[in-house]
Amino acid sequence: MKYRYLGNSGLKITEIVYGNWLTHGSQVENEAATACVRAALDAGITSFDTADVYANTVAEEVLGEALKGERRASLEIFTKVYWPTGPKGPNDCGLSRKHIMESIDGSLQRLQTDYVDLYQAHRFDTETPLEETMQAFADVVRAGKALYIGVSEWTADQIRAGHELARDLGIQLISSQPQYSMLWRVIESEVVPTCEELGVSQIVWSPIAQGVLTGKYVPGEDLPEGSRATDTKGGADMIKRFMNDDVLGRVQKLKPIAEGLDLSMAQLAVAWVLQNKNLAAAIIGASRPEQVTENVKASGVEIPADAMRAIDEALGDVVVSDPAMTAQNGPQKRPV
Repeated sequence: MKYRYLGNSGLKITEIVYGNWLTHGSQVENEAATACVRAALDAGITSFDTADVYANTVAEEVLGEALKGERRASLEIFTKVYWPTGPKGPNDCGLSRKHIMESIDGSLQRLQTDYVDLYQAHRFDTETPLEETMQAFADVVRAGKALYIGVSEWTADQIRAGHELARDLGIQLISSQPQYSMLWRVIESEVVPTCEELGVSQIVWSPIAQGVLTGKYVPGEDLPEGSRATDTKGGADMIKRFMNDDVLGRVQKLKPIAEGLDLSMAQLAVAWVLQNKNLAAAIIGASRPEQVTENVKASGVEIPADAMRAIDEALGDVVVSDPAMTAQNGPQKRPV
């Protein structure tokens, strides 16, 4: 397992991070979830990503229990705050000082730790002054409850403004967590150049496009039983933008490229995002331990330039690259 520095900091994280969105506490039983975490540890992963909203706080509990007994200093644990949690009252979401201060304590309790290595704003809060948000994050850091801060799905302008305030407050905003894959490249033209300038790294989610880039969804065929596309708890909604014959047909053209590199389709997808030098890590999830074991093999893979060109040619115009999609996919107001 390879390590990379996270932003302009001295913190190293594994270039493949284990994340438990949409699985732990909802889709996968606790025993299976723990087995996946153990597989990640066995594969050399020491960096783990979660959020308070995942399974309405249960995912943090499952991760905390699964990591119990591990040497804390040998792990890098990330969590996030913004989306509604608990009874979802008017102050149970957003990035107000009240919600941040209450949420970090809840996350630490569920994760069974005194601090997280990275505390991330899960979205931009249009209803809270950014100064209030960043001051609250600064106080969390100074209290020793988080070591660094990051953001998720913020635009380039939002990242720049947050980074400036963090610097003025004497804390480090070192990461951005956007969606990024062969099919979804909206960060490349604005977010990545801004982050390179500021010393901020990407920790990307959905590098396999919620499973689409495994090639298991074939045009004209029934959906695989138990797959993300059949999940009525949220998975099907997340994947539907890719579930059309044009996209799925193009993805099938990646198979000979993967075979030529002696990689599975999933390994190719994870290795592809890691070619971006602004990336610190790609987040992988799993419902079975063997998925972790296979996907970590993408660590350290160098894809030749001719194969990178072949991937672009195979996917053609189904790739989404409009930078405006980051803002469009962000909440315009708090959900509660």
